Amino acid sequence: MDFLFSLFLGQPLWLWFAFVGIVIALLALDLGVLNKTDHEIGVAESLKLSALYIGLGVAFGGFVWYQIGQQAAAEYMTAFVVEKTLALDNVFVIALIFTYFAVPRIYQHRVLFWGILGVIVLRGIMIGLGATLVSQYSWVLYIFAVFLIATGVKMLLIKDKEMNLDSNPILRFMKRRFNVTDKLHGNAFFVKQPHPKTGKMVQFMTPLFLALVLVEFADLVFAVDSVPAVFAITTDPYIVYTSNIFAILGLRALYFALAAVLHRFHYLKYALSVLLIFIGSKIFVADLMGWEKFPAAWSLGITFTILGAGIVYSLWKSRDLKTAA
Repeated sequence: MDFLFSLFLGQPLWLWFAFVGIVIALLALDLGVLNKTDHEIGVAESLKLSALYIGLGVAFGGFVWYQIGQQAAAEYMTAFVVEKTLALDNVFVIALIFTYFAVPRIYQHRVLFWGILGVIVLRGIMIGLGATLVSQYSWVLYIFAVFLIATGVKMLLIKDKEMNLDSNPILRFMKRRFNVTDKLHGNAFFVKQPHPKTGKMVQFMTPLFLALVLVEFADLVFAVDSVPAVFAITTDPYIVYTSNIFAILGLRALYFALAAVLHRFHYLKYALSVLLIFIGSKIFVADLMGWEKFPAAWSLGITFTILGAGIVYSLWKSRDLKTAA
């Protein structure tokens, strides 16, 4: 059993196995028990599931504290909060995708569940590549930092543009290269039906599968911001990956409640901009002050302050708005 204590990406293998086991158990519980059959997830159920995932995510932070130390736990919690908040924009895009394809609420969880599996793999690949680059070339962290600062400034200065899925290159490519049905076929991603030209039975993609592909692509785009942001908080791949996955698991559960009230958090965008600038500047501040690393406790406190201010201001400014249907 000595191999369980051998290091993999900076941490013992048993820590990685423990995390993977927790994620597999959660996914099995989600698909095999809580959502064994297709059904509409209401706001109350969404909030309960989200509370469960957030509680587990925070509890895992306690596990990190016990096994790795206070510094690692503070970095994990900071990364967890940052990742969950940055993913709010992803919720808006997912809601837009579901609206575009007219996906009923009863089938939305199926898309999100299989989307999670893709996210786990894609984030693992991106974080593995990022960890390799950072370990071999420490100056890559400064590139991440500059990128985050530039992204934050861009978010502050550039107004939101309405997303037009009709011109999405991924969607246009798939419709041009593959057989795609004009309408949904229940919860099926693929169906067999006669080809309109040959009459032969062939495999067709359904709009539900196209929605899944676009959800995965959207997460990949957002990961370009969120993964460097977490690496700017900590370079420990274990903390980066576990905080990412726990945040995403919880956010997908919260989607059904958030989708109806996203209009109440319009000004949170500016708080996210400031947060990205802060995270990107930490490495330069630490160098200027002669610190080995920006204090994790300060980072966590400042993160909560920035996001808290953005949430309170958004809710206050939108207090007279009605909840979206």
